[in-house]
Amino acid sequence: MSSPASLPESAIVPPTGFHLMVKPAGSTCNLDCRYCFFLSKEALYPSGSHRMSDETLRAYIGQLLESNPAPEVTIAWQGGEPTLMGLPFFERAVALAEASKRPGQRLQHTIQTNGIALDDEWCAFLAARNFLVGLSVDGPRELHDAYRLTRAGKGSFDLVLNGWRALRRHGVEFNILCTVNAANEAHGRRVYRFLRDDLEARFVQFIPIVERATEQTLAVAERGWRVSPHGKRPLYTQTGGLVTRRSVSSAGYGRFLVDVFEEWVRRDVGRVFVQLFDVTLEALFGRHLLCVHAPACGGALALEHNGDVYACDHFVEPDYRLGNLHATHLRELVGSPRQRDFGQAKHETLTRQCRGCEVRSLCHGGCPKDRFAAAADGEEGHNYLCAGLHAFFAHATPAMRLMAGLLRQRRPPATIMALMKARDERAGPYSPCSCAGGAKLKFCHGRV
Repeated sequence: MSSPASLPESAIVPPTGFHLMVKPAGSTCNLDCRYCFFLSKEALYPSGSHRMSDETLRAYIGQLLESNPAPEVTIAWQGGEPTLMGLPFFERAVALAEASKRPGQRLQHTIQTNGIALDDEWCAFLAARNFLVGLSVDGPRELHDAYRLTRAGKGSFDLVLNGWRALRRHGVEFNILCTVNAANEAHGRRVYRFLRDDLEARFVQFIPIVERATEQTLAVAERGWRVSPHGKRPLYTQTGGLVTRRSVSSAGYGRFLVDVFEEWVRRDVGRVFVQLFDVTLEALFGRHLLCVHAPACGGALALEHNGDVYACDHFVEPDYRLGNLHATHLRELVGSPRQRDFGQAKHETLTRQCRGCEVRSLCHGGCPKDRFAAAADGEEGHNYLCAGLHAFFAHATPAMRLMAGLLRQRRPPATIMALMKARDERAGPYSPCSCAGGAKLKFCHGRV
């Protein structure tokens, strides 16, 4: 395959600062996480090696740097498990990117990993090249090991912690990606404290696990999307109105977020950065930095190992394939009418309940992949996580508005921690905790 000719600057212009999640090893992974929808994407490419060629690497890097108008361009590797490509691949990728960047462009290299391949050699490279590493951890051992298993069916916690220790030894900047699922949804504060105190995380993302299924696929889904214990998986697509037992419940997701928020707002504002809390505060200033809760989406695409480009990381399936960068320049794919329509549909398909909701300006209906439930009036296409999202945004809004007010006064938002402390002292240790969980403050979020 040959790479298309570079397009002139006056050609189709993609959304400013679009983000591309690149799967150099496709869906291949060295873990067998029970809730992982992406393992099934091997069905899209049943023949051939799921490894990015140097030809595709060169086409990707060149077109990304040509297409992205932002002064800082993120080169983001994801999976499957990207470290399976081996360290030499990433050494070539970084060298190529540095040699290809335009004058004035700054590069941010990131990699999302389960961590089990990370050792001193890997981490010395990551540190030298200023990589930001996203490390997947679902909480303390028994919560993490509930679903994040090795190919042999054993817990991966100790292997991940070895990778975390290597990151710490080499001073690699990292954040934690923690999924919220049926196993840990009732343990928000415990999970957060573990990530903050034991793993010394200062940047955390919480991602809800919602595995959709139909009546026909539910039994297979419950078996980890396998027809037989060691058989091939059927292709997972965003269809069906049922969910697996591993999926977070809507109420449980809201409870988890509130639990974490009450801990964070008392102790960690300005010290620990939780993605959802940051974007909620930004939304009060009219800025929407995360596609999940922005009015429209379409600026976060996925690139497969062979150069196929998909509308979204959650929609790597045939109906959402935009094309291949060996045949069509990335700039044209990202800025295509088809991709614009995909992003605008997020706004245009809001249910009546969503359009009239008092927290719509913060939520914007959540991710379209989760819109398969019925609204209160029976309208289809409502977000499965609505109850939990509404509970969180309604609960957090008063404190968030206080922080926004502090920022407008050019005062640090961390000032709210003193306000929370004063409120707790006025209420007394045996008053109901403000998290509304039913326990007394002394035995809940007031406990140090």
